[in-house]
Amino acid sequence: MKDKKTFPESFLWGASTSAFQIEGAYLEDGKGLSTTDCRNVPEGIADGKVASDHYHHVDEDLQLMKDLGIQIYRFSFNWARIMPDGKHVNEKGLQFYDHIIDTCIKNGIIPFPTLYHFEMPQALVDAYGGWKSRECIDDYVNYASICFKRWKDQVPYWATINEQLIASAASDLNGNKESSQKIKDMYQMSYHMSLAEKKAMKLLKQISPNTKVGVVCSMQVIYPASSKPEDIQAAYDAQDMLQNMLLDMSVYGRYPQRVTHYLKENELYPITEVQDEEILTSSKPDFIGVNYYASNCVKAKDITEDESKLPPFYRNQLFSMASNEHLKKTKWMEFGIDPKGLEIGIQQLFERYHLPVMITENGLAYSDELKDGKIEDDYRIEYLKEHMEVCHDLIKQGYPLFGYCPWSLIDVLSSHQGFAKRYGLIYIDRSDTDVKECKRIPKNSFYWYQKTIKENAI
Repeated sequence: MKDKKTFPESFLWGASTSAFQIEGAYLEDGKGLSTTDCRNVPEGIADGKVASDHYHHVDEDLQLMKDLGIQIYRFSFNWARIMPDGKHVNEKGLQFYDHIIDTCIKNGIIPFPTLYHFEMPQALVDAYGGWKSRECIDDYVNYASICFKRWKDQVPYWATINEQLIASAASDLNGNKESSQKIKDMYQMSYHMSLAEKKAMKLLKQISPNTKVGVVCSMQVIYPASSKPEDIQAAYDAQDMLQNMLLDMSVYGRYPQRVTHYLKENELYPITEVQDEEILTSSKPDFIGVNYYASNCVKAKDITEDESKLPPFYRNQLFSMASNEHLKKTKWMEFGIDPKGLEIGIQQLFERYHLPVMITENGLAYSDELKDGKIEDDYRIEYLKEHMEVCHDLIKQGYPLFGYCPWSLIDVLSSHQGFAKRYGLIYIDRSDTDVKECKRIPKNSFYWYQKTIKENAI
């Protein structure tokens, strides 16, 4: 038997969720409409009205967290539950999160909230276009201020915006569904998000100087399809456009030069104001949260390919997507399973930004089936173990990786695939068309992870 790989005593084992994907409780207790409540959900696919019904199972879920033994819980606030119209506070919404935070602390679990995870009050989109307008910056900062002041003595870690890449591009999530200038709007919204999170970071340090604040990125590990120089250039460009432009702004307050050139040359550069530079350079995150599922592969631009169905951030003049034939692919892991990519990505990230890192999402999607009251998800255990081994190796190499939160604690509503696509350590007994009672059933991976946390080793 191989020797177990032990982690540092200070290493934080956790789990992640997001509000709109688990809470349900549509418009209950004063909650307002979220952009995610107004998505175009295909018939036969679950929407967020019930989701995983966490709102009504919160005590059961908190007990399961305690039983699992996690030391940190990364979750998100639903902005529209706290501020139904984006302007005024709903006390019952705050009390719901009071209960989560208080119970986590009582159970020895660090609460780690994300302010913005793919949803915002629909009222702000209706009023002025949401993130398309600079007005959204002040509304976000006001929202952040309410949260910071409420929980400043209880929350040691905050995240500003989850996956700005997706948040600015996905119309169903940010609420901007018109398509006349979708790409240009995407870059403008992203820029406003950067300004908003910078202002929030600065504000948090004024309210609670010792509290840590991080950004959460969709880490992009990009391989060239070949050693052809044009493919190598495409890989550099893809990483700049899909990751570095966002993190460079978060950390350094500027875009990479090649991105700046590309956006200006194609009349996509966001509208800025003179005072923005001071805002963007006056603060930076204390750590980077990394969401990683798989790597990507690209090739030199092929103008003959139809890219109309690709997400907006892949539609540009710099690269085209390619398939990596060296990786094992599954139905839901269509880019392939690549633990080595996690190592490569963290190494690149640290050498560029020199900030501590936490894995905030990492998990395997599968259409789990309940058989004889159990979920035997050894495939998920294998995936998690392979990625945890990489985490151990990174720490051994000296990289400041201080925590690991698999996605997800419980089965969550997938944005586009409902409950056919599952990531959870805990099974939610419902389907897209039958809510049932949303019974919680720990999977084999739950018990395996429980043992891993207890032993602090794999």
